[in-house]
Amino acid sequence: MMSNHSSVTEFCLLGFLGSQELHHILFAVFFLFYSVTVMGNTVIIVIICVDKHLHSPMYFFLAHLSALEMLTTSVIIPVMLWGLLLPGMQTVSLAACVTMLFLYLALGTTEFALLGAMAVDRYVAVCNPLRYNTIMNSRTCISVVIGSWVFGYLSEIWPVNATFQFTFCKSNVLDHFYCDRGQLLKLSCDDTVFTEFVLFLMAVFIIIGSLGPTIVSYTCIISTILTSPTASGRRKAFSMCASHFTFVVIGYGSCLFLFVKPKQTQAAEYNKIVSLLICVLTPLLNPFIFTLRNDKFK
Repeated sequence: MMSNHSSVTEFCLLGFLGSQELHHILFAVFFLFYSVTVMGNTVIIVIICVDKHLHSPMYFFLAHLSALEMLTTSVIIPVMLWGLLLPGMQTVSLAACVTMLFLYLALGTTEFALLGAMAVDRYVAVCNPLRYNTIMNSRTCISVVIGSWVFGYLSEIWPVNATFQFTFCKSNVLDHFYCDRGQLLKLSCDDTVFTEFVLFLMAVFIIIGSLGPTIVSYTCIISTILTSPTASGRRKAFSMCASHFTFVVIGYGSCLFLFVKPKQTQAAEYNKIVSLLICVLTPLLNPFIFTLRNDKFK
């Protein structure tokens, strides 16, 4: 995937500062969160697969979203947990660092694309219900999901390749709990300004490109809900979209703070906090957001 020009063969992850006792407490908390995340999203996938009442486009997309949440958190959290148990800094090979960053970004991009598709699905269900089954047929849903996965992985090949083309000669210590791109660029002795600007534009394109259909879809949905003649019709339309809308606000909000910024090499502590929101909090909330208000799941 790349011809590496780096002068280092491994990186040291600084992780979280503090005493060993604090690290053990953080390990217990994050391990609990990770376990709940994996179990909750697994339950969603299993229920959708075995229950014929949930064999619809919305739940088909939700199953893939749950799989993405599990994979995303599984790329980062086990490494973070292992680092909390070690007495010193954690070392990661160059190949492992490349793989970690690529999978993390590719899965995140896939999730953005899928969230946009789910918004369009909700738009068709609310604004054009009579043609819903015709428009959102199985072939369309499968094509959308495959397209999201392919786009997510292909779109991150160049950014990751460009990141590791630089020479890392300042140090090999990353002030993070995973191989964060901003911290990697901070270690480079080369001029990264142009590459950072291109990466910023790509992040804007990916996030805004998937957020655009979401905004348009929910504008039409809200207009339809407000013009509904009955209160029951408004409540039904709102309940169909509430879970997805909540997840969109949390997911896009945290990612906008992390990725859409002109400077990739910003404060490490800020990056850690926002990364925790993306890697820990959002996947943890996913099962609760999509099931607590869902009568079919209950």
